[in-house]
Amino acid sequence: MPPNNIIDLHGLKQACSSCSLHDLCIPMGVSDQELEALERIINRRRPLHRGDYLYRPGDSMEALYAVRSGSVKTSALSDDGQEQVTGFHLPGELLGLDAISDGTHPCAARALETTSVCEIPFERLEELAGRIPGLQRQLFRIMSREIQSDEHLMTLLAKKSSDARLAAFLLSLSSRFGKRGFSRQEFNLTMSRNDISNYLGLAVETVSRLFTRFQENGLLAVDRKLVKILDMDRLHQVAGAQAVDEPRSGKKGG
Repeated sequence: MPPNNIIDLHGLKQACSSCSLHDLCIPMGVSDQELEALERIINRRRPLHRGDYLYRPGDSMEALYAVRSGSVKTSALSDDGQEQVTGFHLPGELLGLDAISDGTHPCAARALETTSVCEIPFERLEELAGRIPGLQRQLFRIMSREIQSDEHLMTLLAKKSSDARLAAFLLSLSSRFGKRGFSRQEFNLTMSRNDISNYLGLAVETVSRLFTRFQENGLLAVDRKLVKILDMDRLHQVAGAQAVDEPRSGKKGG
């Protein structure tokens, strides 16, 4: 449950009743006119199909985007021209924060499946945040969480073994799905093994071998893209953590 002085945007008005966005909460007590102003700036885009771009590197930053359903991969090009996956974004999560500093997107965002997003024009959001202090504070909270995600990712890639990396990644997805009312134990991996290995800094053969080992050890049951966590406690032990909210996005995934 949110704090007593915070309510979720999707619960305020019928227009957003189907949106799973939890990150744009605003203080209670603001006027109906202010709430309506916030709702009016949020646009529903046409659904993206698998492989469609939401934005590309170098595109002008016009808006922030909230995933309503589906999932999105963010990636950038490394110095040698290879794709580097920087994040996977699930329903209720924001994209585009990394473009605020210079007004252009440093990475690409592509749909991993049929995906619906809300578009939040940044200039109008910025103007509105100046009039609703609680909204401004919430934006700062979101940005702070992104920085924490970056730090966690750096720690994950620098210090953890390959099996700990994969375990932490699966626990991250479990936690994020659970926070949005979905199952923590059973979910689809919409990203490919190649994308997972790229993101975790591992060879794809290593990731495939680890999935097999985790199944043989009774940690998981895997049926194509469907993953069922059978032993959450032991998976936490493998990850070397009591709880994992590891990361929604990488340094450039915003």
